[in-house]
Amino acid sequence: MATNLANQLNNTHISGHEEEDWKKTLNLPTKDLRPQTTDVTNTKGNNFEDYFLKRPLLMGIFEMGFERPSPIQEESIPIALTGRDILARAKNGTGKTAAFTIPVLEKINVNKNNIQALLLVPTRELALQTAQVCKNLGKHMNVQVMVTTGGTTLKDDILRLGQTVHIVVATPGRILDLAGKGIADLSQCQTLVMDEADKLLSPEFQPIIEQLISFLAPQRQILLYSATFPMIVKAFKDKFLTKPYEINLMDQLTLKGITQYYAYVEERQKVHCLNTLFSKLQINQSIIFCNSTSRVELLARKITELGYSCFYIHAKMLQSHRNRVFHDFRSGKTRHLVCSDLLTRGIDIQAVNVVVNFDFPKNAETYLHRIGRSGRFGHLGLAINLITYEDRYNLYRIEQELGTEIKAIPPVIDKSLYVAP
Repeated sequence: MATNLANQLNNTHISGHEEEDWKKTLNLPTKDLRPQTTDVTNTKGNNFEDYFLKRPLLMGIFEMGFERPSPIQEESIPIALTGRDILARAKNGTGKTAAFTIPVLEKINVNKNNIQALLLVPTRELALQTAQVCKNLGKHMNVQVMVTTGGTTLKDDILRLGQTVHIVVATPGRILDLAGKGIADLSQCQTLVMDEADKLLSPEFQPIIEQLISFLAPQRQILLYSATFPMIVKAFKDKFLTKPYEINLMDQLTLKGITQYYAYVEERQKVHCLNTLFSKLQINQSIIFCNSTSRVELLARKITELGYSCFYIHAKMLQSHRNRVFHDFRSGKTRHLVCSDLLTRGIDIQAVNVVVNFDFPKNAETYLHRIGRSGRFGHLGLAINLITYEDRYNLYRIEQELGTEIKAIPPVIDKSLYVAP
């Protein structure tokens, strides 16, 4: 009896060693030592291992540099794993994508050759980015991920769907087209995720979403994530979700790490003002927003004439051109990117530490999404708004709606507010 017990203890000990050994084989990225705000550090202290995830998935999580779950991940992952519907509000840049991709990946059965999860997003750029996160997290799992968006030929999608696909990341119109033609079989798809749900439930998309749901498995789980939840979301929730678990991490709407300033200027002084900002600020990378596509191109030309490297991107460009610009900006080939509101949602470029509203937005939601491009994942960032006489009322209203303060720009901006030590 005693020998048996001793053997058992020894075996336990060995598996404990094994437990740690697999971690030693991981190819971990360089640790990010920049300070972070409580948006992502204010956690309950859980570990990813606490969720009993498959080891290949854990390997992908750690190799992406995730050490511990952020607050939205802590709230979301265990509930999503139980199969319950979720309605989650969390700030941009706090780890929302992994909050739903991790449970989705955990539940995929790679031995089955069918679509098991559909992740819907409003823009092509966000689709590519979300699919990349899926692939990176699931790289040790043999999970097959497919992206399908408008602006590409149907032929490629038909060929791809002839092979194994477990997860589809899509914009709504294209996947409805494929499902309606019987090319994409969603009858076994049990998980629907809607990221940026407020946008997906806007009038242009809502009828498409409702049609799509009719193609899914009857026993399905729906997960909704967004930073803002207008009334249209409530109507959808009442109709399609079953006793959803509600998560609200929006104690305040703006990210804590972003300092917001305004500079009061006349329209004709804006370019000069931008030039001054470029010379005075320590910009890692910046995104500059305009309110129309024609102004995007015009401003990009002006910035280039001033001698700064700069790309631009907007919705009227060819998709292949957009992809190229986005990829080049992300890999650091240029410091400044001028764009329209196409890129406000979910675009995650860690190096961006300054956002400039060259044209001030009309509503609080757009403002929130724009400035959320800096200060990603609890880091520090700067949002600078060029305000004309016409914008003064909007500025006041947006401050009120967001419960935030946009201060007058000081002569010198403290580097510690937006430059990591």
